[in-house]
Amino acid sequence: MQGKLYLCATPIGNLEDITLRVLRTLKEVDLIAAEDTRNSIKLLNHFQIKTPMTSYHEYNKIEKAYQLVEKMQQGQNIALITDAGTPGISDPGEELVRICQEAGISITSLPGAAACITALTMSGLPTRRFAFEAFLPKDKKERTRILSSLEQETRTIILYEAPHHLKKTLEELLKALGDRKITLCRELTKKYETAFPTTISGAISYYEGQEPRGEFVLVIQGKDQQQLIREQQQSWETLSLEEHMHHYENQGIPRKEAMKQVAKDRGISKREVYGKLLESSSETRQK
Repeated sequence: MQGKLYLCATPIGNLEDITLRVLRTLKEVDLIAAEDTRNSIKLLNHFQIKTPMTSYHEYNKIEKAYQLVEKMQQGQNIALITDAGTPGISDPGEELVRICQEAGISITSLPGAAACITALTMSGLPTRRFAFEAFLPKDKKERTRILSSLEQETRTIILYEAPHHLKKTLEELLKALGDRKITLCRELTKKYETAFPTTISGAISYYEGQEPRGEFVLVIQGKDQQQLIREQQQSWETLSLEEHMHHYENQGIPRKEAMKQVAKDRGISKREVYGKLLESSSETRQK
């Protein structure tokens, strides 16, 4: 029989956050694949777990994934752990999961700590809808593209950031998103855990006199839905009604459907769109 992949969530700070199920699984599997074996050995030693470990990280994630799949095809059960939190979220675990699925390997996820969810729930910002972006890309063009796309995001936004990059990232966020509410969470579940609700400009001012310390999760207010609608309506109003209609008809959308969409964009009734188009057509014929 084939083995199985177990995605085991590990603590993000406080060791008491590990689950009994994860502890049992880590003891019972044949092999533990760890993002950093030097870091994970401390966790295993603390709980007296003697299961063999192997490294699985960003720089060997594809080649090593196929090696691990081969072991599971031979019947071994493997647990995947990261430095902290739930595997597969902003780490190379997602590649192993994908390759296991393609190979028909069974996968199960053992829930536990996740920094993004922990921060979101204590942020004081809306939690029903959120967009998780993890760390912003290092590449300048890609980073600019992501920040630009977030400008119109109405969901609560969650980012990760290292302390030595925090000030620069806050300045980029202010420029791209404008001044919004933000909660800066740091050292989650640890002794000096803090959740600092403020604004982006307020955070910039605060850290002008304070050196950021600890790993940060930034929870940022999404764009106001009504403001977004008003801005979209204003952008459509720069077009004439005929140009607005052509925008949709040129995409092959039937005229009736195009009229319905134009009415929605402009916040007016379909009858009003029809009347104005009729009036415009009549004026054109008279000329």
